[in-house]
Amino acid sequence: MKFRAEIDVMPLKSLLDPQGKAVSASMGNVGLSEIKNVRIGKHITLEIEAENKETASSKVNAACSKMLCNQIMESYEFTLEEA
Repeated sequence: MKFRAEIDVMPLKSLLDPQGKAVSASMGNVGLSEIKNVRIGKHITLEIEAENKETASSKVNAACSKMLCNQIMESYEFTLEEA
């Protein structure tokens, strides 16, 4: 079976996000001063062949923890659906 994973990787809430802070500070310049505390991460989409959803989920977890996410500084969440 083929599955599609939608993965969101974000900086840990306890760490400073310099890119998000810069965007937050600039919101007033474009008339959006009511927007605060912007956090910027990355979104990853991938397809995986697996026997079942549990196996696919395990493989996506392995990919995230080994390559896609630096768990010292980032956290991740994902959804998995049949493609």
